[in-house]
Amino acid sequence: MRQPAAPSRLWTWNFGFYFTARVVSQVGDTMIPVATAVAMLSLGYGVSGVGFALGAWMGAFALFVVFGGVFADRFHPRPLMIGADAVRFLVQVAVTACLWLGHPPLWFMVAAALAGGVATAMFQPGTSSLVPQVAADAQQANGVLRVSEGFATMAGPAVAGVLVAATSAAWVFAIDAATFAVSGICLVALRLPRFEVDRSASTLTNLLTGWHEFRSRSWLWGVILIWWVLGVFVWGPITPLGAVSIIEAHGKAAFGYAEGAFGAGCIVGGLVAIRVRPERPLFGGGLAMLLFPLMPLAAATVPALPLLMLGYATAGAGWAFWGVQWATTVQTRIPEDRLNRVAAYQVAGSILAVPLGQAVSGPASGVAGVHLLLGVATVAAVGCAAALLCSPPIRGLRRAPEPAPPGRAADGATGVPVPSAGG
Repeated sequence: MRQPAAPSRLWTWNFGFYFTARVVSQVGDTMIPVATAVAMLSLGYGVSGVGFALGAWMGAFALFVVFGGVFADRFHPRPLMIGADAVRFLVQVAVTACLWLGHPPLWFMVAAALAGGVATAMFQPGTSSLVPQVAADAQQANGVLRVSEGFATMAGPAVAGVLVAATSAAWVFAIDAATFAVSGICLVALRLPRFEVDRSASTLTNLLTGWHEFRSRSWLWGVILIWWVLGVFVWGPITPLGAVSIIEAHGKAAFGYAEGAFGAGCIVGGLVAIRVRPERPLFGGGLAMLLFPLMPLAAATVPALPLLMLGYATAGAGWAFWGVQWATTVQTRIPEDRLNRVAAYQVAGSILAVPLGQAVSGPASGVAGVHLLLGVATVAAVGCAAALLCSPPIRGLRRAPEPAPPGRAADGATGVPVPSAGG
C-alpha cells in the first residue's frame, strides 16, 4: 500500500460550490427511483411500467452521453451542466404538476424520463473533468464526493420512502426539481481558470478521437465489458425487482430504508478510500466489489429488515470503494483535453446495458419469478467481481501520479493549482 499523500487544501471556494451542487442534486436523484417505482405501481402500470420508465431514462442517457462529452470538450462542461440543470428542473416540475392534477398516462411518464435522461447525459461528463479543476488532490476529492454520495444515497431514499408513505410521490418530484435549481446556482458561482480548447475539429473527428483514446486502453474497455454483464443482470433488474420484493415483504417505506442503508455503506467505503490508496487501484477496488453481491442477495431472500439493511449497507461499502479507485484512475490516466469524451464513452459503455435489464425485468419476472431473477443477479455480481480480479490489464494497472496539465496557473481566489469521471 502507498502511504497517504500529504494533505492539501481541499475546501476552496470552487470545491465548496461544486460539492454543494453535487450533493444537493444527488439527494434529489436518489429519491427518484423510489418515487418512480411507487408512482408507477400506484398508477397501475406494474413492474413493466417501472422498468419502462427507468429504462427510458437510462437508455436516453446512455445514447446521448457521448455527445455530452464531445460538447463539454469542445466548449466547456460548466455551461452545459447549468443548462442541463435548467431542463431537469422544468421536467420535474411538469411531472409534479401532472401527478397532482390527475392520472398521467404511461407515455407521459416515459417521455419525461427520456427528457431527463438526455439532460443528464449533457450534465454527467463534466462531473469528472471538473474535479481536477476544483481540487488539488483528485483522490481526496473523489473520496469526499463518494462519501457525500453515500449520505445522499442514505438520506434521499429514506426521505422518499417516508414521503410516499405519508403523502404522495408528487412531493418527491417537487423536491427533486428544487435540487436541480440549487445545483445550477452553485455551478454559476464557480470561478474557473480559462479553458483552452481546439474547436477546429468536427464533431465526428472529436467522437473518433475519444473512441481511439478509449479503445487503446485495455484496462478501460475491459472494465466496461464486465459492466455490460453487471448492467443487464444486476443494475437493470435490481430496482424494479427489488422494489416489488421488499415492498411485498415489508411495505413501501422499507424499500427506501434499504436504499438508504446502501448509502450508509457508501459513506463507509468512501471514508476508507480517502485514506487507503492501493498501488494497484483497480485490483483493490475489485476486492471490495466482492461485497456488492450482498445487495441482490438481500433483495432475493428478503430477511428481517435489520438484516436486509445490513446486506445493502455492506454492498454499498464495496461499491463506493471501487467507485473512488475507478474515478481517480480515469481522471489521472486520460489527457485532460480528452477526458470529457473518454469519460462519456466509459459512462455510456457502463450503463448502456442497464435499460435492457430494466425493460426485460418485468416480462421475465412474470415467467421466472422475482426472487429467482434476483438470485441470478447475485450470481452475476459475484462473477463480475471475479472477472475484475482475474483480468491481467485490470488487476495489474498501477497508480499514476496526477499530471499537472499545461496552460493552467493557480487560481489565487480559489487556491486551485493549475491541474491536469466516475465511478
